[in-house]
Amino acid sequence: MLLGVIADDFTGASDIANTIAKGLPGQGGLRTAQFLGVPTAPAPENIECGVVALKSRSIPAREAVEQSLAALQWLLQQECRQIIFKYCSTFDSMAEGNIGPVGEALAARLGVKGVVACPAFPTVGRTVYQGHLFVFDRLLNESGLQNHPLNPMTDPDIRRWLARQSAAPVGHVPWTIVRQGTAAIGEALNRAANQGEMLVIADAITDDDLVTIGAACRHAPLITGGSGIAIGLPANFIAEGLASGQRPESPVVAGPEAILAGSCSGATRSQIQKHAESHPVLAISVDDVMTGKTTPSDLVAFLREHEGRAPLAYSSGDPEQVAKTQAKYGREQVAAVLDSLFASTAQALIASGVRRLVVAGGETSGAIISALNLGALSIGPEIDPGVPVLVSSGDQPVALALKSGNFGAPDFFKALRKLEGTDV
Repeated sequence: MLLGVIADDFTGASDIANTIAKGLPGQGGLRTAQFLGVPTAPAPENIECGVVALKSRSIPAREAVEQSLAALQWLLQQECRQIIFKYCSTFDSMAEGNIGPVGEALAARLGVKGVVACPAFPTVGRTVYQGHLFVFDRLLNESGLQNHPLNPMTDPDIRRWLARQSAAPVGHVPWTIVRQGTAAIGEALNRAANQGEMLVIADAITDDDLVTIGAACRHAPLITGGSGIAIGLPANFIAEGLASGQRPESPVVAGPEAILAGSCSGATRSQIQKHAESHPVLAISVDDVMTGKTTPSDLVAFLREHEGRAPLAYSSGDPEQVAKTQAKYGREQVAAVLDSLFASTAQALIASGVRRLVVAGGETSGAIISALNLGALSIGPEIDPGVPVLVSSGDQPVALALKSGNFGAPDFFKALRKLEGTDV
């Protein structure tokens, strides 16, 4: 295996797997597989990139570090030449972690300093300039992410945010250096390492910036960032003759379908609203779930009753609704009960014959995929930027799309057609 990725959630894992499998236009990418948790067996011999998907973004930092180091150990056993620690392009984390603690632990294990930290993903509007993270034309803390139910992002200066989480000083490579090219970036990272800076925020406002940063880091043992940081990495291996480049194959998975949405992001709420114009949709009352009035069997009954019409069940609410519910029952309790609801629903759906499943929301996706235990997932074509088709192996494969809350076009739930190999 050439490249190993440790992702802190499941949608982020499929996001970066898509980037690596796709590669640069005209060059192709790497043969990529996504593993759900740390595997217990060696990777298939033909895999060039392995993405280990953890659910470590919002757990205690100590546990996130332990899981990430276990993933690193497995990837090193697969003889990976380079490791990426992948986190959200909106830097989702609390003041105490987990990006800083995990990044530093991985760097310490690999014996490196001056490690790039760059969440930029310009294709979906995430850019970093002067160490500040933007979502399109808004600073991070004015983009709606300040209302995130689990990881509210209230400071756009990610140098300062990361410093709160880190033991070592945090460095910065400004865009004025990035635009000078690979040599200038390399010199800046070396200076940062000599100054004891373990993690270094790198500015990037275009895909070309990310390709340049990737080229500057072609021999770096460790890189951290959003999925955009991997845009140019397959080209490094192709240029060295270690990979030939490939394109993801389209799946052909027919059968019953369902959509489950647990994200409360503005993008997902808009996608649900549009889908509801012509498809059956079930709004889940969180109060009813918390009191036991709504159970997984209720969701399954609705979704199977409307089979063939792209049915959707969702618990998404606006920030005011979410705040009231969390105040009433407790944030962690609400998250745990909803995760359990969606996980049990997905298990019952697959057991009853559903073969195409679209999931909206990072935490929701993590709960569902952990419960389904589908093994390694092959990476298919891109549905929307950052969201590929995922297909399990076996005689009865399951095709999935795992969407981060803020990703996807307004008509994203067209993904069901893509999962069966239908052109959209």
